[in-house]
Amino acid sequence: MTHAARVWIALGTVYLIWGSTYLGIELTGETIPPLFAIGVRFLAAASLMFAITVWRHGIGSLRIGRVELASCALIGLLLPGANAMLFVAERHVPTGVASLIIGAVPLWIVLLRTLTGDRPPRAALVGVVVGFCGLVLLVRPSGGAPLWSLLLVVASSATWATGAFLSGRLPLPRDAFAATSYEMLAGGLILLPIGLVATHPHVSQFSGRSIGGFVYLVTFGSVIGYTAFVWLLDNAPIGQVATYAYVNPVVAIALGAIVLHESITWTIAVGAVLVLACVAIVVRRESIPPEAEAVGAGVAEVS
Repeated sequence: MTHAARVWIALGTVYLIWGSTYLGIELTGETIPPLFAIGVRFLAAASLMFAITVWRHGIGSLRIGRVELASCALIGLLLPGANAMLFVAERHVPTGVASLIIGAVPLWIVLLRTLTGDRPPRAALVGVVVGFCGLVLLVRPSGGAPLWSLLLVVASSATWATGAFLSGRLPLPRDAFAATSYEMLAGGLILLPIGLVATHPHVSQFSGRSIGGFVYLVTFGSVIGYTAFVWLLDNAPIGQVATYAYVNPVVAIALGAIVLHESITWTIAVGAVLVLACVAIVVRRESIPPEAEAVGAGVAEVS
């Protein structure tokens, strides 16, 4: 198999798996309490990622200092915390709309860079302004989604972007798999106790469909998708890898329409075009490292 073929297989894996995690979240949240599900998900994924890290790079790759551990804990709070918000919101927000709002993470990162004194290209700033206009169209109490749940997805996107922004500026382990393992572990340890106290989950009430969605999120979304993504970072141009940022929402919208029979209104269509076009412009102009969106869970999303 040629190198180009392997790149496209890995890229297709990231497209399909990370685009489908929104459907996995929706199915999981049907009968499993969101905070409990996200806590267990990250602890399970962390265990798998630790095993993969040791297998790939040896036990020495897990060495970590106090400052790095504190950084991982902070990122682990922000990124899984953002994912927890998405879990709660997706009980009310269509998966396609949620994926588009989360897909605006690169726009938030440019905004954060600007607020901290950086000077992104003018085209990127214009893209941010127009892209946020698209978000305004999406964040409307239409299609039965209450405004609070839509705003919660916006908060999830902004929180994820903050974690992504800080992950490039805080001291973290040099091994990307090790850093991700510690971040997922921190997120799980923080969120699981909250989920147990707040929801008192009963396993007997979990449906097979929800359990299937949960297993998919842990294995495919958090491990296989992230492994393919890290391989791409080392073997493909960053601009090509970054295309996942605006392909994943398209996959999520398609699956939401096919599997969950979600409707696509004209406001969603217009908002989607504005957001995705501007994300594409920002990614192309800025070459924002997409690993920021994947750190911790391997979701878009992002997620």
